[in-house]
Amino acid sequence: MTTTTPAELLPSLLSADPGRPRITCYDDLPGPTAGERVELSAAVLDKWVAKVGNALQEEWDIGPGSRVALRAAPHWRSVYWALGVWRIGATLLVDGSADADDVDLIVTDDQPPADAGAAVVYLTRASLARTADIALAPGVVDEAAELSGYGDHLDPWETPDDDHEALVSPRLAARYLDLVTVSSQQWPGLHRGARLDLAPASTHDLLTAVVATWSVSGSVVVHLGETDPQVRSGRARSEGVDARL
Repeated sequence: MTTTTPAELLPSLLSADPGRPRITCYDDLPGPTAGERVELSAAVLDKWVAKVGNALQEEWDIGPGSRVALRAAPHWRSVYWALGVWRIGATLLVDGSADADDVDLIVTDDQPPADAGAAVVYLTRASLARTADIALAPGVVDEAAELSGYGDHLDPWETPDDDHEALVSPRLAARYLDLVTVSSQQWPGLHRGARLDLAPASTHDLLTAVVATWSVSGSVVVHLGETDPQVRSGRARSEGVDARL
């Protein structure tokens, strides 16, 4: 399958090899998740993405023309939220690229403001979390507690429009038709099946790297935080990394 839009990324990976790891994430950030290693195959990602897509459609009627602000640091959870938004054709805004009154939903890993101006979902980073790690204001959706209740199969209500914006950040505004090409230009030289070593400085960097790598049926090894260079080199060897950009 040829991948031409972000909505086609996951179906393409599922067709190629559903069991192969596509993202391996090491958390070196200070705090309770330090030391976590999470690895997700296309098949596992598909379930997360389906739950996100179903929640977006059923709870907030989000689809083409809707705008979702992802106010979260680089993380594997940021990836499946991005994929869920793209599967149903909405626009994803990252790295502070929108005000609350410009969006239909805010997804955040930080303390939500008392009056966010839009519906809010709170992300807890811990891989085994079943409830939020902070007290949440009334009306804020606890992703850790609520997302698991949505279906594992997603039927998008509408088809993404190629001319609609897929990803907006302070560095770009890319349409569905363009995002794969733009991402590949930002991360050039990836061979087919590449396993990319990555320490993303922003959610923009993480998502464009994922799009570029997955468009050539590759995978990413992600390091979050200030990773010791020797530790990172050792991981690269054990993980079979063959691409560094």
